Amino acid sequence: MTLTAEAPVRWRRRKEARPQELLDAALEVFVEKGFADARLDDIAKRAGVSKGTIYLYFESKQDVFEAMVRRLAEARFEVASALIHAHQGSAQQLLTDLIRLAGQFVREPPYSHFPRLIIAESRRFPELAAFCLRELIHKGMTLFGLVIAKGQETGEFRALPSLHMVRLAMAPIVFMAIFRSAFEPHDDQPFDVDGHIATHLDIFIRGLRAEGGPA
Repeated sequence: MTLTAEAPVRWRRRKEARPQELLDAALEVFVEKGFADARLDDIAKRAGVSKGTIYLYFESKQDVFEAMVRRLAEARFEVASALIHAHQGSAQQLLTDLIRLAGQFVREPPYSHFPRLIIAESRRFPELAAFCLRELIHKGMTLFGLVIAKGQETGEFRALPSLHMVRLAMAPIVFMAIFRSAFEPHDDQPFDVDGHIATHLDIFIRGLRAEGGPA
């Protein structure tokens, strides 16, 4: 009697978890094969389900891809937003923490391979590039923009064009992800992630700092 009563609960938990399992599998398949060559059959096989199961939750391969991107973005932007709203110190320290956090997000595969995936597919599938621009790049730029604006309001940062500062804050992180994914396997020198981020912070924060502002 107990087993009969518990079985529907276990089945329900499995069913509710299945879309997330499909998206985990999709991330691995898209990174390995690219969007064009990835098939729903590949994703289903990786997730251990039938292809028909995917259609219970998603309408197409593009729908799977977009859901995967949203899931990646939402989880990371929630952490970044919480960091910003909980911070009570200087804008300089907050920007430092945010850049380190962004570096952490793209540090390890499969997430470190994601920028290369978007670049490789953007020409053939411009709608995917536009979607990622909205869901990833622009939302990330908004968060960095909030921090930089705070630093300008408090007099910590110079009154430089905000758009340029935001892009320059993010650029070395994107470069790191692309280099480690595409070039590091062929390079005889391992990429020093911590050193790269520390050097970026030293140069960038010094360049932003207003004269007479806190060191």
